[in-house]
Amino acid sequence: MIGSHPALILVGVAILVGITRGKLQQYLLVGGTFLSLVSVVRLVPGVNWTYDFSSYRLELLNVDSLSQLFGLIFCLITLIGSVYALHTHRRGEHAATLVYAAGALGVVFAGDWITVFVFWELMGMASVFVVWYGGTKWAGAAGFRYLLVHIFGGSLLFAGIVMYLTGGGSLHLDALRTTPGVDSPLAYGLILSGIAINAAIPPLHSWLTDAYPEASVTGTVFLSAFTTKTAVYMLLRVFPGTEILVWVGVIMAVYGVVFAVLENDIRRLLAYHIISQVGYMVAGVGIGTPLALSGVAAHAFCHILYKALLLMGAGAVIQATGKQKLTELGGLAVSMPLVLAFYAVGAVSISGFPLFNGFISKSMIISAAAESGRPGVEILLILASIGTFLHTGLKLPYFTFFGPNRCFKPVPTKRNMLFAMGVTAALCFCLGSFPGWLYSRLALQPVTYSPYTLDHVVSSLQLLVGTGVGFWFLLRKLGGEPTVSLDTDWVYRKPLRRVFDRAAVGSQLIGYSLQTFGLCVIEWIGLSFQGALLGLSRLITVAKRQDEPVVQTRNSLDLESPLDAGRFYRQPVGLTIFWVVAFLVALTMMI
Repeated sequence: MIGSHPALILVGVAILVGITRGKLQQYLLVGGTFLSLVSVVRLVPGVNWTYDFSSYRLELLNVDSLSQLFGLIFCLITLIGSVYALHTHRRGEHAATLVYAAGALGVVFAGDWITVFVFWELMGMASVFVVWYGGTKWAGAAGFRYLLVHIFGGSLLFAGIVMYLTGGGSLHLDALRTTPGVDSPLAYGLILSGIAINAAIPPLHSWLTDAYPEASVTGTVFLSAFTTKTAVYMLLRVFPGTEILVWVGVIMAVYGVVFAVLENDIRRLLAYHIISQVGYMVAGVGIGTPLALSGVAAHAFCHILYKALLLMGAGAVIQATGKQKLTELGGLAVSMPLVLAFYAVGAVSISGFPLFNGFISKSMIISAAAESGRPGVEILLILASIGTFLHTGLKLPYFTFFGPNRCFKPVPTKRNMLFAMGVTAALCFCLGSFPGWLYSRLALQPVTYSPYTLDHVVSSLQLLVGTGVGFWFLLRKLGGEPTVSLDTDWVYRKPLRRVFDRAAVGSQLIGYSLQTFGLCVIEWIGLSFQGALLGLSRLITVAKRQDEPVVQTRNSLDLESPLDAGRFYRQPVGLTIFWVVAFLVALTMMI
């Protein structure tokens, strides 16, 4: 298995899963995803698969510490997510999630721009099907909007890559700002914009909060892991130290928290918090110091785990009750104690409690902001962290598990779901308690960081306790309301829909007019051509009759016209096809 490409393994498993059922399908899911994880662990930094395509040398597998770290967490969450989804029988969804994961792995192990783009698009297309497998009309509509957004983002990325390469840029994937001899700010901006869409940077973020809550409870786990984190990987690889990303990331962190506090739908709340947490990573990329970049990689690794745990807990609640609004939930602590315990681990992890993995990663980015002389960035990121504990650590679990008792009789949670949540919770705790394992695998640049200093632990606990006290006093005002928060997706839900509707009607009218005009022209040409043929036929008949010995009168030469002057005739289809083909041939010859 040394040197095997994990993405190709997952594609093969996806094909097999798509044609099997029952226990065999489950064995393939678990065994195949575990095999991809083993292949990543056994990859050796420096391994490089190359393939010559025309005049380009493609690097399909380029292994270094950064790609291996992201590959490891991607394969790990694919395995955990597959275990969580074992009870489902939708073969297409299983296959789509595996291809989706394969696309993400293809991007992080790609060593050239062409390979990146191919796997980038594969990831985008597969994720659309993951959304559609939500199975509702809302999932169908959200999936189409998701598709349009990612086609737009992929087009920007493709245009930027083409401009960059034709302008003398290297095909090898590397940081654009360090490429010598290339000065193409437009290409730089297009590539950054294409990646920014996948990173859900506001105002280009609403595809995430629109689509993720509409997927199935199992599909959302995969969606939370790959698209945004693959974009973070690309930012780390291509745009480290880009100043504009610092404040863009800060805006994301605060923006996502504010909307999460206002949200009533539990999965939409958690989706907004993906934006907030990715904001920390984007800001860290912009800061660009060794500590910041290492913190970004560590936080991406930890975030995938605790966010998956939170969504698995929320998914278990939705599957057990059929409800996903805070105003419709409550009193589940007694009937779902294990789900509550596992969700609590995710909540304290994301909030930065000591001994849990969010504490060892998020603090790296905040410390990097302080060390680089950015007190404003540091304060805003700390405030965003307080907001995280307020809504994800307190508001959501309180109103879901301890709120007014709705007298639910929840469906028992599947054992495979509980097992997946238990493993993820254990990983969150182990990483937080023993951060050396993760820190030793960062190796982006030499960095020394110790999260468990007295000052850091005490200050973190003070903020968390203060937030808890504030939540208790504001409890009645922080409860969910049965409303939908308007976001930038309103632009393409309402005004753009009307624009597209009117454009479609206008296009239809123009097309009908052109069709009518074309048919009239063809009708006229056909009639003229047919009249010429009739005249030629008459001449030939007269010539033949002149050779006959019998003399005939002029009147006997008058032939009955095949066309009645008072009647309209439809032109033969064959004649229309002839003129259309003739026109196309002439046009081709001119080109």
